[in-house]
Amino acid sequence: MAASGQAPGPRSAAAGFAGVDDVRGRLEATGYLADDATATVVHLSARLGKPVLVEGPAGVGKTELAKAVATSLDADLVRLQCYEGLDEARALYEWDYKKQLLRIQHATAGEHTAGWEAVHDDLFGEEYLLERPLLRALRAERDTVLLVDEVDKVDVEFEALLLEILSDFQVTIPELGTVHGRRPPFVVLTSNATRELSEALRRRCLYLHLTHPTLERERAIVATRIPDAPAELTDQVVRIVRSLRTLELRKPPSISETLDWTRALLELGVQAVDDAALSATLTVLLKHHRDLERALSHLGSVDPT
Repeated sequence: MAASGQAPGPRSAAAGFAGVDDVRGRLEATGYLADDATATVVHLSARLGKPVLVEGPAGVGKTELAKAVATSLDADLVRLQCYEGLDEARALYEWDYKKQLLRIQHATAGEHTAGWEAVHDDLFGEEYLLERPLLRALRAERDTVLLVDEVDKVDVEFEALLLEILSDFQVTIPELGTVHGRRPPFVVLTSNATRELSEALRRRCLYLHLTHPTLERERAIVATRIPDAPAELTDQVVRIVRSLRTLELRKPPSISETLDWTRALLELGVQAVDDAALSATLTVLLKHHRDLERALSHLGSVDPT
């Protein structure tokens, strides 16, 4: 562990990208097709050492971006999945209370007891520390991408903890002192915009807004991820999906569901989406009964080709 006051090590992730075109090429090699805005923000984040806040509806590739960056940099991915009620113990660290209790019992057992004073310091050492995602990313020896997924689900108090870590890539553990990042991670925060994030957190980050891709880009994504899909089927699938996204659905189909649907059609030997294929496989694309009813009614009067 770095001693208190010790400066963090060099940010090697910055050297991983030679420029915006290099970012785009490396991400494409992982199967992630980045537009100019995405490639530029990723490049600047690496060079400036600033986190990226990626905001947008569910299923547009926010989490996949972090995974692609980790793969392109040959870095470890550490993911903190946020949820309502997430606290510091689950996100940062906690002590192994069962192990500490066994240590106390062992030290005070028998005729020659060590006593509380003799074991107190031992109880809060490395042996009893349980790293959670934030601390694991800070203390990582290798290049690391830290993904804080769905940060809009936590409360403002938890944001304060994130600010301490993201401002200086350090955190204070009362029993151990200040822990500095050994190799500050490349940080990606994602948000579905279910609540407004604090201005303090937004100021700390570079901002990227993702939405559903254009027809041409989604067609290219399917072609990249599923190269054996016929071009005609890919085009038809993408057009149907885009048509459905214009409806007021409870859960519009995501890019990953477009890919799942294409794979399902190929598995069934479907070369073109007709009424039979649509009714048999639309549940791969839509996951709510009312959405299915609305989609079938809509597609019955719309030629997706």
